[in-house]
Amino acid sequence: MKNYLDGGDAILEAFRNLDIDYVMSSPGSEWGSVWEAFTRQQVENGDGPTYLSCWHETLAVNLAAGYSAATGRMQAVMLHAGVGLLQGSNGIHGALISETPMLVMSGESLTYGEDDDFDPGQQWIGGLSVVGGPNRLLEPVTKWSNQATSPATLYESVVRTGEMAQRTPAGPTYVSIPIETMLQEWARPDKLRKAPSPKPGLPSQSDVEHVANLLVNSEHPVIVTENIGRDRDGFDALVALSELLSIPVVEGGVADFSNMPKDHPLHQGFDMSPHFEAADLVLMVRCRVPWYPPSKRPKNATIVAIDEAPYKGHMVYQNLHADDFLEGDAVASLEMLANAVRELGVDAAKVEERGTRWRTAHDDLHVKLRTAQAEARDKSPIDPIWLCAALGETLPDNAVYVDETITHRRILRNHIPWNGKQDYFRVAGGLGQGLGIALGVKLALKERPVVSLIGDGSFLYNPVTQSLGFSMEENLPILIVVFNNNGYLAMKRNHLQYYPDGVAKQNDVYIGETINGPDYAELMAPFGGHGIRVEDPAKLPDAIAEGLAAVEDGRTTILNVILSH
Repeated sequence: MKNYLDGGDAILEAFRNLDIDYVMSSPGSEWGSVWEAFTRQQVENGDGPTYLSCWHETLAVNLAAGYSAATGRMQAVMLHAGVGLLQGSNGIHGALISETPMLVMSGESLTYGEDDDFDPGQQWIGGLSVVGGPNRLLEPVTKWSNQATSPATLYESVVRTGEMAQRTPAGPTYVSIPIETMLQEWARPDKLRKAPSPKPGLPSQSDVEHVANLLVNSEHPVIVTENIGRDRDGFDALVALSELLSIPVVEGGVADFSNMPKDHPLHQGFDMSPHFEAADLVLMVRCRVPWYPPSKRPKNATIVAIDEAPYKGHMVYQNLHADDFLEGDAVASLEMLANAVRELGVDAAKVEERGTRWRTAHDDLHVKLRTAQAEARDKSPIDPIWLCAALGETLPDNAVYVDETITHRRILRNHIPWNGKQDYFRVAGGLGQGLGIALGVKLALKERPVVSLIGDGSFLYNPVTQSLGFSMEENLPILIVVFNNNGYLAMKRNHLQYYPDGVAKQNDVYIGETINGPDYAELMAPFGGHGIRVEDPAKLPDAIAEGLAAVEDGRTTILNVILSH
């Protein structure tokens, strides 16, 4: 047996020294050297990442995104040439939007059969080559993309690409590696460093003290956040600061994570508009779009942005109206701010009065929600409010929800009672990623039940066969709840908004809105899973309990819920 040491070993060693847990791959023929290195690792019982063979590029990318979102640890994705990058680009774009670190790689050929000593295959001329290099395809959806230029720089090029992915703002980075480079002999250096974890900077103490003074002297401060819950410590830091001064917390309309317990008396829901008139200080904590439209800002408030990188390069238009910034590690900024407030001293009477006021507002909000749930309980077809309430009543408190709904998102945020860290993940970017991200979250949080909340339209954009097969193959059972209203309701609503008295409204004809989909519950049969179709609102809790039991038994389950709208 010949024991090669070439570019494949350089790549795998780079993965090890980046602390990669998994390499998610929907590969092509160019990765033979990496497979050889993985085989050697297996035969020799060596340490290193686990290779996961996926059935689709989008699935591979979304697995990495979901796992990284749940663990905070960057993972690697290996795709095939240019065409594989195009298949995976939707998920890569989602990782860019959500600031999820990801190391993406693909191969290419430089010789096209003209080297007498190496034949890469005719396919590299006819369909796989990209003019200017495959990195051109990913430039718009990554924070950095390039080519590994030689065997001498291959190892460090991969390490550098991974380190850049984790630096602020985090996001996907890409490196293209020619087959000819991978097949060259690699001289392993005598000493290889472990890539250190990124350490975001901190705001200056004077800036923190300035904002602390604003907070202590404010009469109506408000916190609005989207993504501080991305870090488990961020969840705690937000609660601690809000409790210190009885500051109400609103989760922004595009929140990607659970950021604060929804049953906390200072949690004021997902709508900032009730605070517009009275707020005199707004802390925007990791918040891209605190209100909509951006010009509709609180009129009388000083606005402070707390974020590692408040201005997002992927956004075409962003107007934060910020008067002050705390730029740097957002979790540490909240902790520093709380300490500075304690140093200044807290007016206990003011904090108590404010806390009583927001506790009453919180209770009033939840009375309205419970009233809506009671009214929806017996409606037929099933009201989506009752579906969300039934999920909350039936599923355990440690359930994790992965949301790829559109028109039902506001309903589920209000009516599913998650209250813990990492209870909620929103799918960012284009549709078609929810199943893969849910499986990636399950890979990271195997002890918790993971629930994919997905519209019937969103479901059809996903690589369904590949996701269900991977779930079976890797023993990652999840509960998939299809919010099935038999149509693209978002499209219908926009149509009516544009033409409220148009010919479509007059004739009840909406082109492109109807979905004549299958019975989604039947799709599980080939994969040994479980499927349930439910139309009767009275049977919904039992159907959810049956689905949960099947998942606990190791079988992915699709719950196809027929909704009224």
